[in-house]
Amino acid sequence: MDEQINFPHLGIYLDHVGKSIKIGNFSIAYYGIVIAIGMLLGIASILRRADKTGQKSDDYLDISIWSMVIGIIGARIYYVVFAWKLYKDNPLDIFNIREGGLAIYGGIIFGVLTAFIVSRIKKMNFATVADTCIIGLPIGQILGRWGNFFNREAFGRYTDSLFAMQLPVSAVRQNEITKEMWAHARVIDQVRYIQVTPTFLYEGLWNCGVLALLFLMRNRTKFKGELFLIYVIGYGCGRFWIESLRTDQLLIAGTSIPVSMVVSAAAVVVACAILIIKHKNIAKSKAL
Repeated sequence: MDEQINFPHLGIYLDHVGKSIKIGNFSIAYYGIVIAIGMLLGIASILRRADKTGQKSDDYLDISIWSMVIGIIGARIYYVVFAWKLYKDNPLDIFNIREGGLAIYGGIIFGVLTAFIVSRIKKMNFATVADTCIIGLPIGQILGRWGNFFNREAFGRYTDSLFAMQLPVSAVRQNEITKEMWAHARVIDQVRYIQVTPTFLYEGLWNCGVLALLFLMRNRTKFKGELFLIYVIGYGCGRFWIESLRTDQLLIAGTSIPVSMVVSAAAVVVACAILIIKHKNIAKSKAL
């Protein structure tokens, strides 16, 4: 009975949304399948962009593969560090990512650092590399968020809005159910449901907008690295808002401050400052 996911105000009732597919005696989580597909499509878009801009796609394949592998490790490290209470008693669970537990900011930070190192080794301009690769990132994120849908995670607080999503209590982590959700829980056909904000959907749609903006600006930038900064600002603004809605926030140790909101705000401020300074310098150079 915990395979049901409903969107009552939209008239959508999904009775059998599984978490994995079974092949023989081996089960593969949809979470991993969806993320893998997103990564592959992201890499394909990067290689296509490299070809179109006259760059060596082989170099970008190397950068993509290394960034993807290290990014996954980074996403897990970031999550575990800020959710250590979930793993301190069972540290071996750190290596089990089938149930989720990948933080996108950890993946981005480690992935960008890896791309920077590989580009330096290959003697490539990092700003150019960042602009070429950045379109692939939201493509992966858009699909990756549907992994959260299958895992019944990364949802937000109680809502009765048009997009309200109902999940069986037995299908979600109990520590992510707030008092407000319990207060509005309802029993339908002997199954108790909580009603939540589908933040995975909001972030997926927001990333579609970010991707559209990147496509619009990809041939209109004024300096190398500008497209990357546009992504940082666009994604950071959306993530700051969406993170405020979630009930599974990763908090800075000893505080009630969501770390992803801090990272988002800092990234947006720094990126905006660089963007403004760069454009002012370009305007000054043209005026001379």
